[in-house]
Amino acid sequence: MSTLNVNTVEPAGATLTIGESGDTVKANDSVNVNTVKDAGGNTIWVSDGSGNLSSVDSAFGDALVLLSTQTASDDASISFTSDIDSTYKEYIFKFINMNPATDGGDWQWQAGSSYDELITSTAFLAQLEEDHTGAGLSYRTSYDQAEGTDFQWLTASVGNASDESASGELHIFNPASTTYVKNFYSRVHSYSDADTGYSEDMFIAGYLNTTSAITQVQFKFDSGNINEGTIKMYGVS
Repeated sequence: MSTLNVNTVEPAGATLTIGESGDTVKANDSVNVNTVKDAGGNTIWVSDGSGNLSSVDSAFGDALVLLSTQTASDDASISFTSDIDSTYKEYIFKFINMNPATDGGDWQWQAGSSYDELITSTAFLAQLEEDHTGAGLSYRTSYDQAEGTDFQWLTASVGNASDESASGELHIFNPASTTYVKNFYSRVHSYSDADTGYSEDMFIAGYLNTTSAITQVQFKFDSGNINEGTIKMYGVS
């Protein structure tokens, strides 16, 4: 086999074609390019030459796509009013150390343009005190709704001390559907405002009783502002 040694290969026209259709092109060392496309001309990824990728095909990477991040600082509420559409069939909101300004605040959410959608839900609470007493798992009727329009609870009472907060997540399925109601479920853990230091794990599931598309979601405490905390919204691809 002959050897061709060159430093630069340039196309005669606009395109350099290596091999014929159906051929496999192999490199014993490396091929240095910034844009990689498949045989159909679809971009798989683009590099800026420094290892930073963009235009990465959705077949690569994590199923969770971070769409938005909001951080509270003594805010009355946090609203997500964009990027909730038919792009994804599931949306996840992750709550990180939501700390209420008012001791004993309940973390809540609602949806829709006026944040008053009809909600039917069921709620269970698991709890345990710091001294390993007070353990329990119970159905909490005061935290569920039956065709209610109130903000839906996500926690029991959350303490507002500097080391107290609530963290967890809410899943909403197919919010852009105009055929089905909108199923959801959440699991959020909180450090209780009780002096005994309850660990409280709240499980809630239900549905928004609407066949209209849901494009907005809002979170708040039932009393007082959100002292601090971060919410991240993801689409599931």
